[in-house]
Amino acid sequence: MNTHAESSTSISVIDIVKQVFSVVLVIAGVAGFYYFSVDHGDFKEVGLLYRVLGLVVIFSTVLAMFMTTDLGKVVWAFALESRQEVRKVVWPTREETMRTTLLVFAMVFIVGLILWVLDMFLFWGVRYLTGQGG
Repeated sequence: MNTHAESSTSISVIDIVKQVFSVVLVIAGVAGFYYFSVDHGDFKEVGLLYRVLGLVVIFSTVLAMFMTTDLGKVVWAFALESRQEVRKVVWPTREETMRTTLLVFAMVFIVGLILWVLDMFLFWGVRYLTGQGG
């Protein structure tokens, strides 16, 4: 029996329009954030709080619009699966973490010391060979 998994790689036109509009909306939001930070004569500078709230509203709208696309649904499913996988991880205890961290610090110190000694002898050798050493 020969079965082939069919993958739907076709993206609907509505999804493309939503994604393009999302990108345009984000660019317009960031541009507006900086545009309204300066006094243009007709209106005074808009406060930082209102500009940040505007960005939050725009990004929330873009996120909601993105989640209605097929790609958004795939990303959301991936996030949920990732969350389930993180729950399966066996995290080290505090003692294991401290022991491992101290071991890493010790190894870094030892390797640094070895490299310093090697560099010192190579520097001494080069000075001796070039006639600059005493």
